Amino acid sequence: MLSRIAESLYWFGRYVERAEDTARILDVHYHLLLEDPEVDEAAACRALLEVMGVSHRAEGMRLDADSVTRLLAYDPMYGGSIVGAITAAWENARGAREAVSAETWRCLNATYNALPGAREVADGYSPHTFFDWIKERSAILAGLADSTMSRDDGWRFLVLGRSIERVDMTTRLLSARHREGWGTAGWITTLRCCSAHEAYLRTYHQAVDASLAAEFLLLDRLFPRSLFHALSTAERCLAELDPRSGRTGLDDEARRMLGRARTGLEFGGRDELLAHLPERLADIQSLCGKAAGAVAARYFGQTRVVAWQAG
Repeated sequence: MLSRIAESLYWFGRYVERAEDTARILDVHYHLLLEDPEVDEAAACRALLEVMGVSHRAEGMRLDADSVTRLLAYDPMYGGSIVGAITAAWENARGAREAVSAETWRCLNATYNALPGAREVADGYSPHTFFDWIKERSAILAGLADSTMSRDDGWRFLVLGRSIERVDMTTRLLSARHREGWGTAGWITTLRCCSAHEAYLRTYHQAVDASLAAEFLLLDRLFPRSLFHALSTAERCLAELDPRSGRTGLDDEARRMLGRARTGLEFGGRDELLAHLPERLADIQSLCGKAAGAVAARYFGQTRVVAWQAG
């Protein structure tokens, strides 16, 4: 398929996932400040901005929940905000309109056009209503894409983008929770914001424990939002896009990076992972970023325009 279409589908998947996961992270932060009045709001906001990679924007900015929400949720000029991500997803889907199903496009178009109204409702009630709406619309978009698109290369690029973004954003979510403390109540909120609380209870058959909650979101083989599952899905997409390998092993740099991240989780003991969680999460983020760069270089590289000359 055309590299332009592949790139648009890849980024469509990434931006929808980014909007949903940013909503999940902000929901965790919002509930943390509500549930624990002793939390230092400025310190929590500064830590969140650092986890999201925008700590440089804290200079000259009021460090409170409203300011952080305006930046990470509503700022249309910042591509990492929820509004910015939905807008970018809409632009990419419009560029690959022939490869996206009509149902998926209608849902995304309706979501994009409803953003101003959703923000007004949130301003009148609470940011939680906006975050919840974004999570719901993103889930509908993912469901429509799953049920209406052929499992061809276009589909694989969409799922690849979604999975790489999910790995990156889930590591950010876990980093945010780790920095804010290991309290049981906080981990219950984190599991709920990942839509993982019920799955956790069915898996462990006991009350939420901080180490088990972290283990579940890191290592569970069956839950689709765990890091291990998302890494495995991304690897599988790359293998299906190009199943070849050289005599000395994989010659796909992206698959190598994702494989290193997955095997680090798969063969590292739980106690070892939890003891060095911040470093492990940073390592996974770094490998994920390198894999994304390798995907772009291999599949989306732009060739120079041919210049026709007389004579």
